[in-house]
Amino acid sequence: MTTPKKNVVRQGFKIGEAVVYPAHGVGRITSIEETEVAGFKLELFVVAFEKDKMVLRVPTAKAVSVGLRKLAEPEQMQKALDVLTGRARIKRTMWSRRAQEYEAKINSGDLIAVSEVVRDLHRAETQPEQSYSERQLYEAALDRVTRELAYVNKITDTEATKLIEASLAKAPQRAKPAEAGAVDPDADGDLQDEAA
Repeated sequence: MTTPKKNVVRQGFKIGEAVVYPAHGVGRITSIEETEVAGFKLELFVVAFEKDKMVLRVPTAKAVSVGLRKLAEPEQMQKALDVLTGRARIKRTMWSRRAQEYEAKINSGDLIAVSEVVRDLHRAETQPEQSYSERQLYEAALDRVTRELAYVNKITDTEATKLIEASLAKAPQRAKPAEAGAVDPDADGDLQDEAA
């Protein structure tokens, strides 16, 4: 049996507040429920993710340890946009290892880390196409940053995407090799290698 609670603050979070859950991005706490599981009373945050049409219940006592956090402050959001204007940092390791690192950054819920993934996986029109898995990771990271930017700045997702694209456009681009045999010193030799 669940009992909803009204106007309560737990672990610094309150009903109606937009929050970030690491594995799913921005959601809103719709209520705090109390339920009984195996004879123990358990208090839960009910977090709704409108875009994904999903509801998640997070034990209030474990909210901080699972990474639930408040939305970034405007200053932190600006730092994330500044990260996007930097040079992409791509390690010279196999794609499978980098993909795991990118996935971990996305699921960390850390805005700066997710922004780094967007920066590192972004491809300008003049650059080679991304592999399917690169594109998936890029879009997941971009979606997280876009949603949080939209909530923080109280703008639409489309306007947030334009701000992100403007920041990415300011970043130094990797040079396209002049000839087929030329070597791009910034290029990662195994960018398209997904076999490993």
